[in-house]
Amino acid sequence: MSQQTPDHDTIIAATQKWLEKAVIGLNLCPFAKAVHIKNQIRYVVCDATTPEALLELLMDELQLLSDTDPAKVDTTLIIHPNVLQDFEDYNEFLDVADAALEDMQLDGELQVASFHPDYQFADTDKNDIGNYTNRSPYPTLHLLREDSIDRAVEAFPEAEAIFEKNIETMEKLGHDGWDNLWK
Repeated sequence: MSQQTPDHDTIIAATQKWLEKAVIGLNLCPFAKAVHIKNQIRYVVCDATTPEALLELLMDELQLLSDTDPAKVDTTLIIHPNVLQDFEDYNEFLDVADAALEDMQLDGELQVASFHPDYQFADTDKNDIGNYTNRSPYPTLHLLREDSIDRAVEAFPEAEAIFEKNIETMEKLGHDGWDNLWK
């Protein structure tokens, strides 16, 4: 018996809740709040069931982001609940995404960040709380503008310390604290 995928509105609502409670609420990304408040995040639910179909939509969205005024859309979240549910497959797809950026000559202009329900950093245990910094409700590709990242880094001294601070935040929060965010 196959599991029914929620409708797009439900998927986007779950992603927005995660963004508000975890990413912004725990200050895991100090740059996310501004684009969220200004409604500059584009949420795209991809119904693809194959990596090839996801790649096609990814390329369309990369081009759209490149062509769109950053004041209107600064970043895009492609949420793809029906493909690359296995984290290892998803992680391998990131190389394909980077190759697409190069093929489209958008590397240096855009980049792809990654979030997944089973996200696992290299050399960590699957249940390591630090992995939860990148755990989203659904597999998600985050398309970012390099210029926006550069501006954010300029405005946030010691941006390189964000990762370490996030791990510290998650360790203080613990698994119980993470679970309580969603109650």
